Amino acid sequence: MPYRHNADLPESVRAHLPEHAQDIYREAFNHAYEAHADDARQEEAAHRIAWAAVKRGYEKRGDRWVPIGD
Repeated sequence: MPYRHNADLPESVRAHLPEHAQDIYREAFNHAYEAHADDARQEEAAHRIAWAAVKRGYEKRGDRWVPIGD
């Protein structure tokens, strides 16, 4: 199911990612969800793609996600 707002994201995403990273996750998830409409594992694929999108701009340091290069 696509997410309209960051507040709709799973708790595991909201609790760990900063707001901008949540935006990236939500937008990537929604796009991937639509792109994989015929896939039996549509939601699973969308979550994997969304995390990959976040990891292109953010990295985990300790228990925090920070922009790459900061």
